[in-house]
Amino acid sequence: MPNRRQFLLASAAASLAPMAFGQRLLAMAATAAPVITVYKDPNCGCCANWVKHLSANGFVTMVHDSNDMDGIKSNMRVPKDLQSCHTAVVERYVIEGHVPAADIKKLLASKEAIQGLAAPGMPMGSPGMEGATKDKYDVIAFTTDGKTRVYAKH
Repeated sequence: MPNRRQFLLASAAASLAPMAFGQRLLAMAATAAPVITVYKDPNCGCCANWVKHLSANGFVTMVHDSNDMDGIKSNMRVPKDLQSCHTAVVERYVIEGHVPAADIKKLLASKEAIQGLAAPGMPMGSPGMEGATKDKYDVIAFTTDGKTRVYAKH
């Protein structure tokens, strides 16, 4: 039969267990891979290659094929001159086109007050557009009020 001391020790351990479990959950959440939701045309191979690039760089990808990419871009307020073939959302940011995973990670770490990033057009050599040639291209930061600036040069 347990004595009072054993009972108190067991009670203390039992009361601390949920706190330790909660701390483990918080630590797991802090190191969890970012989830990025990608909207793409179902027949686009370069979009699928960009999704592979994201997965290879630690993102959890959720892909939605859509035949109404213009509607998605409009709903997400992607400026016309920055549009590309696919549109994604990660945390509160819109990601348009073949933006490198490293640029997205940098944005997520900085928590910058912008709407999103875009790699306008489909630059050769960008993630998902690998091939024999490699174009120089800029990743553009854009805001909800229409301001843009170069975020990264590649």
